[in-house]
Amino acid sequence: MHTVHTVLLADVPAQTLPARSMMAFTLASHIILVPLGVALPLITLVMHGYGLRRGDATALLLARRWSAVMAVQFAIGVVTGTVLSFEFGLLWPGMMGRWGDVFGIGFGVEAWAFFLEAVLIAIYLYGWRRLPSRTHFLLGLPLPLVALLGAFGILAANSWMNTPRGFTLDSAGNPVDVKIWKAVFTPMFGPEYWHFVFAMFVTAGYVVAGVYATGRLRGRRDRYHRLGFTVPFTLAAVCTPVQFVLGDAIARQVFQKQPVKFAGMEIVWKTATHQTEYLYGRLHPDGTVTGGIGIPGLDSVLAGFRPDTRVTGLTSVPAADRPTPAQATIAHWAFDTMVGIGSLLLLLALWYGVLWLRRRRLPASPWFFRAAACAGVASVAAVECGWITTEVGRQPWIVYQNMRVAEAVTATRSTGLWIMFAVVVVVYVFVFGSFLAVLLKMRARWRLADEQGGPHPPKETPESDTPETDTPYGPRPAGSRL
Repeated sequence: MHTVHTVLLADVPAQTLPARSMMAFTLASHIILVPLGVALPLITLVMHGYGLRRGDATALLLARRWSAVMAVQFAIGVVTGTVLSFEFGLLWPGMMGRWGDVFGIGFGVEAWAFFLEAVLIAIYLYGWRRLPSRTHFLLGLPLPLVALLGAFGILAANSWMNTPRGFTLDSAGNPVDVKIWKAVFTPMFGPEYWHFVFAMFVTAGYVVAGVYATGRLRGRRDRYHRLGFTVPFTLAAVCTPVQFVLGDAIARQVFQKQPVKFAGMEIVWKTATHQTEYLYGRLHPDGTVTGGIGIPGLDSVLAGFRPDTRVTGLTSVPAADRPTPAQATIAHWAFDTMVGIGSLLLLLALWYGVLWLRRRRLPASPWFFRAAACAGVASVAAVECGWITTEVGRQPWIVYQNMRVAEAVTATRSTGLWIMFAVVVVVYVFVFGSFLAVLLKMRARWRLADEQGGPHPPKETPESDTPETDTPYGPRPAGSRL
């Protein structure tokens, strides 16, 4: 077995490791921003609508500040997303050259969504205090839909890579007779898309709420922090149990549509019934598992609701057509971590929901707010683990059962790719450092504005009038910059 593993590694081009490392780094970095890009428009519009309906200046102030964060995040996301788009062509020309006509429509949809979102964000930002309140709100309503359209495009491409459909192969192995609708709406598209979308709602809600939970722990218990916490946390708490159900459904779809990938995720070596479920654990080349906690029969129950459910093992296919033991262990650990974090978030959401339904108030325990402050970071980690499971679990295929990663990788020398990777790391450190610096500067300015009077400050001179120090709607003072 060790000899077979060595031969497999020898067949992999030297470019594969730097290419995959660069793609993994840029994707892992970009996905940190994606939850805010997909879900923050909805959270902002919910707060905006609440403020208009109640005539609540505090809610409008929060919506306005979140819209500024949304714009900065979008600008950074365009940079990191553009790098990823270039990498598909530069690092994986074999895939794009052969299969681009089949699944490239997803990238086209995403590009149009990015363009529309940029225009709508610009209009929404410009509209504060320049447009009638109702008109401004209505112009912002398409933003969440456009954000979902962008997710539609990228998930259509990814789900096709997992369950490729919508084409036939000619005698040379090239795709012909492409059917776009079948290529877009593959068997994995629905489960992947809704699982992803709700993951974004959950993550963004907990990330935003975590900021105000931290403020509460530091003694800021004013209405501004209470409202800033309640709206996004409630959205996340409502979506969490739905996401848990969707996660279970997509795992079962993987079991049915990608049985070898499921075997890697669950480190199942031989096909059998009454399969043991391992919580963590390491798979070895001889099929043994060390470490972790084994629960006999549970894997079969989770896959098919019965202990006699037959679960396909990794050895059901040749070694060249399945993840290596190391790759299966990585996918398994990522999957278990994602499920573990999701379970803890579900308990947190139930804690919040039960108390709210019984007493109509926020929990008073500081431990709740400590957990809420950590929930955002935990959610981002769960999203990262989800993508690791999806991409590593599919190995060695870049297009499942149609093209291996080694066949798609660029012919560029590995040394050049490592240098390019180093440059990308330096650029991303600068980009994310700038993003953090801008957010911290905005926070400092907003805190100063709050100390000077909040949403209804004393009358100020035009020179000191800023977007954050007065009610977002109403007549502007003469000479105001906005």
